[in-house]
Amino acid sequence: MSSAVQLIRSADLAAAPYAYAATAPSGSRLIFLAGACPLEDDGSTTAPGDYAAQAARCVETLREALRASGATLTDVISTRVLAASSSQQDLVAAWDVVHAAFGDHDAPSTLLGVTVLGYDDQLVEIEAVAAVAEGPR
Repeated sequence: MSSAVQLIRSADLAAAPYAYAATAPSGSRLIFLAGACPLEDDGSTTAPGDYAAQAARCVETLREALRASGATLTDVISTRVLAASSSQQDLVAAWDVVHAAFGDHDAPSTLLGVTVLGYDDQLVEIEAVAAVAEGPR
């Protein structure tokens, strides 16, 4: 299935591990996903203290939410990765996992350090918007 999302790059901007913008054609169905959290099926937080492991669980959660919406990672038009830390090293540990999961579909993304997230021991959360061609689900 081909994605409705078109990633936009610019040779006039600094090289980045993501597209600078993305569009979806008129008539696309937008999907606004809740922040994907690193929660296990029993509600406990995955791997307290481990940014990379929590980012990986967030990606799994994001994939499942997308699947339930009729979409995949290649339909994501933008992301925001939140890491509860003031250390750039911690933010990069989370980002590297997310970036690897998206592969060549390097949608525009923002990486933010925040003071705290909503669940006990939570260090990472991924927000996303996706776009799919309109039609029957």
